[in-house]
Amino acid sequence: MSFESENILNNFIKRQQPMQYKVNSGNDRTVYRCHNDFGALDWREIKNMVPKITDFGLAARLNKLCTRNGIVGEQLGIYPIQPDYYRAPEVILGCGWDFKADIWNFGVLLWNILGSKELFQQVRDTDGQYYAKSHLAEIIALLGPPPKVLLAKSKVMSEHNWPEPVTNGTGELCKNAQEFFGGPFFNTENEFHYSELIPSRRLEDTAPFLEEKDREAFLSFVRQMITWLPEERKTARELMDHPFLKLTR
Repeated sequence: MSFESENILNNFIKRQQPMQYKVNSGNDRTVYRCHNDFGALDWREIKNMVPKITDFGLAARLNKLCTRNGIVGEQLGIYPIQPDYYRAPEVILGCGWDFKADIWNFGVLLWNILGSKELFQQVRDTDGQYYAKSHLAEIIALLGPPPKVLLAKSKVMSEHNWPEPVTNGTGELCKNAQEFFGGPFFNTENEFHYSELIPSRRLEDTAPFLEEKDREAFLSFVRQMITWLPEERKTARELMDHPFLKLTR
């Protein structure tokens, strides 16, 4: 939630000079003291308060321009992003990602919001580590096999290394997404290497928390977000016009 006045934070910072902090001995990172007391609420300005969705520590900046799908200047990310349960397939497969990964993220999150449950239930192994092959298996169960064009893009991207290697959850230094997530996941015939992991689940059966009429509208809604191909996902503006958001009791 935002402050009711832009002066509140500025005045608070002035009162805190110098601000209290410590330096983490493990990584030399500066950590500032957290505060939650900013004074009494000014009810005269409460109309200026608006809710905001914030990503603490997991946000990634896209600052490299590229050309994709004939659109000059579109930004594309290459490094792994997103929490395990909400990771988009193009991220796992290393195809490069843009804001459409957030649309996937939101679509999966709706199961938590409406049903207090995770859509994907086998994304971690017995040690609690992210298990990409099992996550992909569950996506295949719910959406069917991935399009060949997506797998072709994944293969091309796997032949190129990141500018800087990064460490994955097991401590391994990785040069590309395939190494990071434990691929390859598909053979030269586009067949999934781990078919034994594909569960017997259908997307139609994942929303028992809704009545039948609402469930049909809900599934229609999420199918516009949860797709293999990012370009097939609707934008946030387009999703606003979906009938599911206009249901009345």
